[in-house]
Amino acid sequence: MKMTLECWMLGLFLLINSGLTSHSLGEGLQSTWRYDYTKYHPMDEIYGWMEDVERGNPELVSSAVYGHTYEGRNITLLKLGLENSEGREKKVIWVDCGIHAREWIAPAFCQWFVKQIVDTYKSNKKLEQMLQNLDIYVTPVINVDGYIFTWANDSTRLWRKSRSAPPPESSCYGVDLNRNFNANWGMVGVSFDSCANTYCGTSPGSEPEAKAVMDFVARMVKQTLCFLTIHSAGQLILLPYGHPEISAPNYNELVSVGQAAAEEMKKVHGMNYTVGTSPQILYPNSGSSRDWARLIGIPFSYTFELRDKGEFSHLLPEEQIQPACEEAYAGALSIITYVHDKAFNNGTPPNTAVTVMGFTSLFRVAMTIWSTFMAVCLTAGVLV
Repeated sequence: MKMTLECWMLGLFLLINSGLTSHSLGEGLQSTWRYDYTKYHPMDEIYGWMEDVERGNPELVSSAVYGHTYEGRNITLLKLGLENSEGREKKVIWVDCGIHAREWIAPAFCQWFVKQIVDTYKSNKKLEQMLQNLDIYVTPVINVDGYIFTWANDSTRLWRKSRSAPPPESSCYGVDLNRNFNANWGMVGVSFDSCANTYCGTSPGSEPEAKAVMDFVARMVKQTLCFLTIHSAGQLILLPYGHPEISAPNYNELVSVGQAAAEEMKKVHGMNYTVGTSPQILYPNSGSSRDWARLIGIPFSYTFELRDKGEFSHLLPEEQIQPACEEAYAGALSIITYVHDKAFNNGTPPNTAVTVMGFTSLFRVAMTIWSTFMAVCLTAGVLV
């Protein structure tokens, strides 16, 4: 059977008027669809992507420069959030990536994370509700200088630290920014040798990148529910604290919420993520952003160590970007949903499923409209 031109035109009319080509799912989706999320991107492309996403989704996305690197580059975040009609005070979720320069999958995840929210919030009522209650601050790359340095050539690809100048009588650049936060600084799992990868700097917050995060987050600590910092590799979900003799007051809940996130992550591609403190499942350390966040009073603080478990480590192939980001998004959303529901006490059970693969809901809506339209056509005898 062939469908008449009139029937095709009617179907197109129904799809257009269903809202699937509205601003949020038209211009907004175009701002994310034009970008290749299955590739690693240099910093200038990431900056450009941030501008495009903000421009295409003004009702959801805004940006802010909250600090500058040692070499003077902007440290920029995207804020994702919707207005709420009740005028309630919004709570805050913090997500950062790229504090260690060589861990390219981390910035790739932050970009994927933003894409998923932009692409799905209009068709996912639970996510839309959370965005009315929460502002999610996402920094795709904190260590901008180091990240740019890893793109210079093959010999710099595995650079980890920042690019600050060597201390006196040394020729070694950079500080491990995840040992420079004011949390048991310099006590364990660090080096005072400026040539070491775990060099913790001269004092807590001596590095402008770490200080920028501490200053910005500390100003909204009372509103902040959760601090997520994304790294690789090892497939771990780390909770405070890195010091083996210090335990978080809500340790049991942190473990439980982390394990629920790991279970959600495993559902996506079958990958196992181990949950625990750094001394329990990795190694002791101090001066991390995760520990600092919990120490100043943010109740939920986690480090995600993404794929893999050693085969490729920090050189994760591009074909693994999408699956790694899909499972990490499931885990992050599990935690965010839990802390949201706990804070707003709206009767939704913790870890209520939120659509992870964002296109699914949109596709189902489209197919529902199309199948209804086909039934009408058949009933009316439009098919010949």
